[in-house]
Amino acid sequence: MNPSQSLILVVDPYSTGCMVAQEISKRGYPIMAIWTKGFAPEMKSHIPVSCRDLTYIAQLDDRDGWSLDDLVAAIKSEAGKAAANKLGRNSNYSDDDDYYYTIAGCIAGGEAGVDMADLLSEKLGVLSNGTKGDFANRRDKKVQQDLVRDAGMRAVRQACGETFEEVEDFLKSETFPVVLKPTDSAGSDGVKLCESMEEAKTHFHHLLSVEAVNGGYNTKVLCQEFLRGKEYVIDHVSRNGVHKTMMVWVYDKRPRNGSQFVYFGMLPIDPKSEEAKVLIPYTRGVLDALGMAHGPSHGEAIMTKDGPCLVEMNCRAHGGDGNWAPLGRALTGGKYCQIEATAAAYLDEEEFSAIPDTPPSPLKAHGLEVNLVSYSKGKVLTMPGFDVIKKLPSFVWLSPAASVGSEVKYTVDLITSPGCAVLMNNDNKVLQKDLEFIRYLEEINGLFVYETKGESLARPTAATFGVGSLPPSGKKGAHRRIVSIDRPSMLRIMSQDRPELRGGLMKRFTTVDASKEVVVVVDPYSTGCLIVKEIQSRGFKVIALWTKGFSEEMKKHVPLSCGTMVYFKEVAEGDNMGETTRDLYKAAGALRIVACMCGGEAGVDTADLVSERLLVRTNGTQGAFAFRRDKKVQQELLKAAGMRSIRQAAGKQFSDVESFLQGEHYPVVLKPTDSAGTDGVKLCHDLEEAKEHFTHLLETEAVNGGYNTEVLCQEFLCGKEYVVDTVSRDGEHKTTAVWVYDKRPANGAAFVYFGMLPIDTGSLESKLLIKYNDSVLDALGMKNGAGHGEVILTPSGPCLVEMNCRAQGGDGNWRSLARALTGGYSQVEACVDAYLDKKSFHSLPKIPPSPAKAFGQEVILVSFAEGDVIGTPGYDEIKDLESFVCLETGVAVGCRVERTVDLLTGVGSAILLHEDEEVVKRDIAKIREMEKKNELFELKQSSRLMTAVSSLNFQNLNLAEGSLE
Repeated sequence: MNPSQSLILVVDPYSTGCMVAQEISKRGYPIMAIWTKGFAPEMKSHIPVSCRDLTYIAQLDDRDGWSLDDLVAAIKSEAGKAAANKLGRNSNYSDDDDYYYTIAGCIAGGEAGVDMADLLSEKLGVLSNGTKGDFANRRDKKVQQDLVRDAGMRAVRQACGETFEEVEDFLKSETFPVVLKPTDSAGSDGVKLCESMEEAKTHFHHLLSVEAVNGGYNTKVLCQEFLRGKEYVIDHVSRNGVHKTMMVWVYDKRPRNGSQFVYFGMLPIDPKSEEAKVLIPYTRGVLDALGMAHGPSHGEAIMTKDGPCLVEMNCRAHGGDGNWAPLGRALTGGKYCQIEATAAAYLDEEEFSAIPDTPPSPLKAHGLEVNLVSYSKGKVLTMPGFDVIKKLPSFVWLSPAASVGSEVKYTVDLITSPGCAVLMNNDNKVLQKDLEFIRYLEEINGLFVYETKGESLARPTAATFGVGSLPPSGKKGAHRRIVSIDRPSMLRIMSQDRPELRGGLMKRFTTVDASKEVVVVVDPYSTGCLIVKEIQSRGFKVIALWTKGFSEEMKKHVPLSCGTMVYFKEVAEGDNMGETTRDLYKAAGALRIVACMCGGEAGVDTADLVSERLLVRTNGTQGAFAFRRDKKVQQELLKAAGMRSIRQAAGKQFSDVESFLQGEHYPVVLKPTDSAGTDGVKLCHDLEEAKEHFTHLLETEAVNGGYNTEVLCQEFLCGKEYVVDTVSRDGEHKTTAVWVYDKRPANGAAFVYFGMLPIDTGSLESKLLIKYNDSVLDALGMKNGAGHGEVILTPSGPCLVEMNCRAQGGDGNWRSLARALTGGYSQVEACVDAYLDKKSFHSLPKIPPSPAKAFGQEVILVSFAEGDVIGTPGYDEIKDLESFVCLETGVAVGCRVERTVDLLTGVGSAILLHEDEEVVKRDIAKIREMEKKNELFELKQSSRLMTAVSSLNFQNLNLAEGSLE
């Protein structure tokens, strides 16, 4: 047989079919492309980059109204014209030219061409799987399962119909979820997992109303049981009923981003492994049952508890544009893969016979196909991660499914994967290192740089995890991060079997006159309520002084641990200080006012004014100290004291800060000058964003009430962020705790809080921070009371972010942890000592003990999924952890949870504590694992695509090929 005159017909050559055609062409055979009726024009251009030079002697479209004989006649006519052209007789074409080419083979170039390839090959008398009996419908997924079942093999429970009534009884009897697909689906086309009868009915009608991806319309829908187990791919090539295994692969599927089935890759399986020993004979039995005697096949099977079960047999080569081919060749020793074997099966019986029955064991190389996973979304500005991947030692090939200017989504299926890559290396350690690096790039969102609108730099506060009340009946609840005002929705779980948490506290004694004395607390909310409770536990009465503009909602911001707040009296701030002090004396009556302290950020200024007026312990209001809560003033006082401070500018209108913003390196931080913790703090990336947020801050009400009057613009400090908690009495400062924030990139955001960890006070960083923070207190004239300093350790040393002239917030959830770390006290007790118990204050150590008396941290819970919450199984898991102390969250059944991109979308906070550090580490790892696997919550599942790896997912892409050397 002369190859140059032996014509090969390829029906619907696209994706890997083009690579098979190219291999045949390399062997000297001319090729004619036959396009089936209804094959989509855009699919004709679905050509792998490596096949862009592929040519055909002719291309022929099957036409409406043509019979098979008409098509055969047209093929012979086109072949004759091509022969005349080749022989230089374009204008003298004769019927004899029709016989220049001998049709030597007819193969399917893709799923859509299978049926026509069988018909044509049978008609032309070349190698054919035929169309006799049920085999005529072997591409029909229902028929496949029926044939497998008739052969006595494990098959899927199923029902098929043209109308929903034909499958309704099956769906009523089957356990959901169930799989719905067109009977002749191409790979992932239309395959969906449905969770309910309603969803199944909707998708059934949808499939019958939409055009298939390859063209044409679906006529029947197949409903099948959902198989549970690992999913495998078994690729074969056959000739005359002899089946040769090309490769066995397993899909790496994991729960991510709220989806249970995210493809992370496809890995080769050793043919001598236990699973391969079962899968290979099962698949060959399936091929026999389907009458698949010739050509390539791509079987998908699930290893169930009952053994392997066919998902579907694709009667064509493995798709995916043949991207796996270089890896497949390397695994077999560099000689062949399914592409070469397919050409041999049709064209060279001797070569086919020489191909091994299965790939070698062990495989000759190490490699895999990696499906990239995005944990973020946004409009792509640049793609630095892809350039890095191409430089990895194991890199072979890369196909991005995103480009500059496109929108990347969270990966929940293959359609939303940002691309795939092939890695291969002779050294498995190098391969695994490269794979781990790609997974690291994904987790830190290093694949893309997005066009961003600025991240929130909000820090943990009590407002972070207090979610709004559950939705009214019949309405979905938003995942609102407000405060613990709507207490029925706020869940606080405390450990009931940790007796060590209840003991070991330092004893505090009341004074003889405590019952005759009263303390004024200005705006007691959040941790301020704990301070009130501590004061009351010592026998003192408490008057709550509410400042002007302090919202009624914030008055209800009471930690659940405090229960109901009861005050001796409540007083509203008057029009002037004289009126306010008179009202306080009147409220106190016969009781002596012995102290006045702030109960939260909003009460700082008034507490200083009132304490000074009442002639009790005070920080005073003299000079610049009168504005110590002003973040701009804080930095100016530090600068005047010769300390490291932030470059900044402040103004009441944008023109006041415009020149600073034009000259500063971006990003920059914008915040109100008297912000309360997270209130309005934002990182802006350019002048336009800064101007927009500046205007926004002056137009919106502050979280504590009132309006912002001035905006502060500051340099963005790079470095780890720490918290230094202190109490002071008459200028003597005592550090009660040093913490560091655990901030990481997640879900596309650069600064997601994962926790707050205590720092050993004997460490070098603590020594630097404590010394610097004490100097900050002196520079600000902070002589009395609690301080909550936020400091970044920059390359040039510590630099203040801001000093909050009150106790740490967060509803005081950290209190039990702080007590355990110190052996019995926290900032709450120490603050009360500073004002009311001189002896106890002086007995406190200047810094907490080193090493700490226990191990623990606050774990801020992060959601990698979004949806409507129908269960919270993760809470029970956390509650059962050995180091568990307490859990606070506002996410409950009926809420809608969002992916965590900042503290406002955080889903809760847990305190872990134990005397054994390894126990704490283990429990933290467990929580992080649950987060990644989306096991904190059970979310209402909408029907989801069960997309399998298909070239259709990455079409119209620019492919980057690497060296195979």
